[in-house]
Amino acid sequence: MSAKTSSDFLDFLTDCGEADAHLLPLPGDASARRYYRLEGRGRMLMEDRLDPVGFAGFIRVAGHLSDLGLSAPQVYGADPDKGVALIEDFGTRTYSVQLAAGRDEAALYALAVDALLHLHHQPKAIDVDVPEYDVATFLDELSIFSQWFAPVLRPELDPSAFDAAFRQMWLSSLGPLLGGPHTLVLRDFHVDNLMELDGRDGVRRCGLLDFQDAVVGLPEYDLVSLLQDARRDLAPGLEQAMLERYIASAPQGAGGQSEILRRYHLLGAQRHTRIAGVFLRLNLRDGKPGYLRFLPRVLRQMETALQAAGLREIAAFLDRELPGWRQAGPTLAGSA
Repeated sequence: MSAKTSSDFLDFLTDCGEADAHLLPLPGDASARRYYRLEGRGRMLMEDRLDPVGFAGFIRVAGHLSDLGLSAPQVYGADPDKGVALIEDFGTRTYSVQLAAGRDEAALYALAVDALLHLHHQPKAIDVDVPEYDVATFLDELSIFSQWFAPVLRPELDPSAFDAAFRQMWLSSLGPLLGGPHTLVLRDFHVDNLMELDGRDGVRRCGLLDFQDAVVGLPEYDLVSLLQDARRDLAPGLEQAMLERYIASAPQGAGGQSEILRRYHLLGAQRHTRIAGVFLRLNLRDGKPGYLRFLPRVLRQMETALQAAGLREIAAFLDRELPGWRQAGPTLAGSA
């Protein structure tokens, strides 16, 4: 082990019976969380010293997902005070890796949709201590767009006035989400956080990662995360096919096709708007410009979702207050 590993992790790994393990650091992502593979052990060290709430959430939700019959990494040991945990290593076969290697796209997405259906059919899915994904939270997330995206496109803009008007229009539009069916929402249900696992049957072949920010909310949110991914375009017709697959087996309480699609498009518009702001924040505040390369796709998705959700007033407001926002993706991406 390196000097850093010895000083920071040795006591914990010794307690876990892994004192002689060789750690291989893995590339980071948008968070401060770090992972180290214990080579040849089928285990991984997770380090998250800056987000104790998220750390505790990971431990709690991992066990809950496993109890529900899904595949989340097993937790072998954890030290919340140090922000480290020893967890199961699912390997390297993320959906992203598998798709790049030519794995059948429709088969992978069908497995992911079936995993969501399994989760959404579980009456005990919400029997876990996680926050509620309510309208107030949706509005706070939309303010990220006001605070980080809008001023970049129009520097002379008053962000506070823009945000007040923006939130009010969204509040008037979010009515269809009130009183909808609730389930456990993993929030980042996309190809980088899904894995194809060998030696498991049914939906347990779909490995789940990065669920520490899980909430209780509307089931269509994770469906949007999967089928309207900021990272990649799906094959033509695949989104529709997977929506039909989901709707055909959706829980009875979800309502009919029109209700599911109405929530799906509205959640998509909210999510893409938030992500556009998040990508600018990652660049400007956190010094992580790499996510800007996804911005052209996110703005196209945002435009499409606003139209599909019938949010004409919001689209007109954006056209008036942020002229050129629809075409701004390539320019902003090129500024990285």
